[in-house]
Amino acid sequence: MSTQRRSYETGHKPKCLVLVDDSEEWDRAVYYASRWAIRVGGGVVMLRVIETEDRNQQWLGVADIMRAEAEEGANAALDRAAGRANGLAAITPERVIREGDPTEQILDVIDKDVDIAMLVLAASAGAEGPGPIIAMMAKLVGSFPIPVTIVPGGLTDLEIDALS
Repeated sequence: MSTQRRSYETGHKPKCLVLVDDSEEWDRAVYYASRWAIRVGGGVVMLRVIETEDRNQQWLGVADIMRAEAEEGANAALDRAAGRANGLAAITPERVIREGDPTEQILDVIDKDVDIAMLVLAASAGAEGPGPIIAMMAKLVGSFPIPVTIVPGGLTDLEIDALS
């Protein structure tokens, strides 16, 4: 992936990509990204990845129902996150739903949108570790095409305000 970023060129505006998942701390990433967008006059792209499972072809009807339910859940999660961003920053974030491996989908979304300047993730504040996405991403950060910001899940709104 060698797509040149164009975030700050004339006719473009910087955006940050936020992964909206089922973690407890997703709100911290959305909060940070929304505050950042206000500060730089940028935008937010919210990504929800539906992880696919091997589906047996003889159960195609069931797989279609499962996919429809997963898309409905993804839209509901993005509705909550977009409402939060709009309430914080009066912005309407772009919404993307993808299916597949989260890391591959994150990289593909970044590759296809030359205005994405940063990926924002939130880390779990719990003793079990930062979370599976951040653990996977840690292996790629050195070769990642854009900066990755990891927001500690335990930060309050006021603490994030001071940082963004």
